[in-house]
Amino acid sequence: MKPAAETPPEPRNFFQDVHEVVRLIPPGRLTSYGAIAHYLGSRRGARTVGYAMMAAHTADAYVPAHRVLNRLGHLTGRLHYATPTAMQEALEAEGVHVEDDRVIDFDKRFWDPSAELA
Repeated sequence: MKPAAETPPEPRNFFQDVHEVVRLIPPGRLTSYGAIAHYLGSRRGARTVGYAMMAAHTADAYVPAHRVLNRLGHLTGRLHYATPTAMQEALEAEGVHVEDDRVIDFDKRFWDPSAELA
């Protein structure tokens, strides 16, 4: 008699991998689209990470997408929230100071997944 065939695991996709990394960012810490892309082995994948952030609301579990900004600390994803100020409000609730759609101390709050998850 043949053993029962194992069901192969469901394939992962890049968006799921991005969401998993973003869930690891501690409150009050921030990262960039490019840092996540680099960590996942897609050096030029920052734009695709941005697309994953736009799709975060469809993920099975909560994704704190407000903690992902562009490389200069600008809230480039803010227009994809329910209101134009929702992203800033979520950051400020975590103690992050935002002025003119930019995090003031982005360098101090930067969370590099390549260093933090190594």
